[in-house]
Amino acid sequence: MVAHPGGDMDAAAAIDLLETLVRIPSPSGTEGEAARWLVGWMQQRGFEAYVDAAGNALGVRGRGANRILLLGHIDTFPGTLPVRREGDWLTGRGSVDAKGALCAFAVAAATLPVEPDWQIIVAGAVEEEVASSRGARHLLRTLAPPCCCVIGEPGGWERITLGYKGRLIVELHWRAPFAHSAGPQQLPAERAIALWNALVAHCQTFNAGRASAFERLEPALRHIATRDEGAYCNVEMTVSFRVPPELSPSTLAEQVQRWISEDGFSLVRAGDTDDDANRDERMQLVFFGAEEAFRAPKNNPLVRSLLRAIRQTGGTPRFVYKTGTSDMNVVGPPWGVPIVAYGPGDSTLDHTPGERIHLGEYLRAIEVLREALAALQRGAI
Repeated sequence: MVAHPGGDMDAAAAIDLLETLVRIPSPSGTEGEAARWLVGWMQQRGFEAYVDAAGNALGVRGRGANRILLLGHIDTFPGTLPVRREGDWLTGRGSVDAKGALCAFAVAAATLPVEPDWQIIVAGAVEEEVASSRGARHLLRTLAPPCCCVIGEPGGWERITLGYKGRLIVELHWRAPFAHSAGPQQLPAERAIALWNALVAHCQTFNAGRASAFERLEPALRHIATRDEGAYCNVEMTVSFRVPPELSPSTLAEQVQRWISEDGFSLVRAGDTDDDANRDERMQLVFFGAEEAFRAPKNNPLVRSLLRAIRQTGGTPRFVYKTGTSDMNVVGPPWGVPIVAYGPGDSTLDHTPGERIHLGEYLRAIEVLREALAALQRGAI
């Protein structure tokens, strides 16, 4: 690390930042303490830092017209994990997804000279891990488009993420009559499983001939529950779809309604009135969390600066396209500026009981970011 206006920062100080932030629980909706702590850390190191109206932690260095936005997220997946250091590994909720990337942003920005014509903004956005993406949407309303944006997500210090699939979530609610378990008719729970299997089969038909996971429609059963009420059973299911670039969430919603109708369920639609004869068999669908898939271009100064910085740091850069979603889906399409996702950590550990980050990789990611941001400011790409 090098000197910065607020003093010196070595590897131990950078690691202490990450470990401290990981120790502050911040599942989506409860990010306040973590955001305030990070703002205080940035203020001590020369940032103009504050918590905005959405609860995002923002830190700004420089006053130039050319703005670089480093957009991480400070919320985590629910659940707690013991925070512990074991050699070069730090275990804890958020260590990978995605406080590692956010802290790498903060350290790189804090230790980097900011040229007169430039401004670097570090944002720890709230509610990225839930369908609202409240923090990123607030930034869309309150910030002018930057000249480039880096999204803080784990991908490994040598990899640059250029795209994310889209998403659509549907809740299915229906009230079904019981049948005798010794009889020929399916019970409501069995019908629910049959419907899930039918949705999987429809997606498999759509995916025929599509070898890449980024191009496939992938369903996931997030929740299923039944509740008995006398001779009836209330059934609830939540299914999420990871949507490829060629398919819009709105088109998929129409297709899902057709599939379910073809599978023998009567759907409640807008403007329908109660029909006592069929009411018990009608299913209601609630769609939410829609995000368009997004694929960023790779021939621009931002990408070139990261490619060169990874090589200079001893790595072999690679591009990757993710099958999940991130705040890139939110800000990428409307802003239309050079954008990538970058950050240390193994994304297969996201949301798992084994979430942990290698601290050597975290430090290398900081060096990559410093080199890339310096090159962008010099116009050396």
